Amino acid sequence: MEVKKYSLKKQLLKNNSIDKKFCNQLNRLTLEDLITLKLEISAELVKGKLMGFPIFKFVSDITREALIKFALSSGGSYREASKILGISHAEIYNFIKKHQISD
Repeated sequence: MEVKKYSLKKQLLKNNSIDKKFCNQLNRLTLEDLITLKLEISAELVKGKLMGFPIFKFVSDITREALIKFALSSGGSYREASKILGISHAEIYNFIKKHQISD
């Protein structure tokens, strides 16, 4: 099954939410640094406290969703995305359906 070609980067560039300089700076960070930075910035909005949302409990689902969105944007089909991730076509399809991920 083919999926709509989607690129968050292209969408954000088009909407002027980011620019190429930002992308270059972002590319210098590790994934761990990027996640930490996002959490720190989000915490600032609530005066340093991210209480009441069990981040650690949902980290697996958050990570899986990000990986699946990346694989779908890179592969263009469920079959290609499943090959990128090293999982079965059924696994990726069921995860998308269970978590209502828009493709």
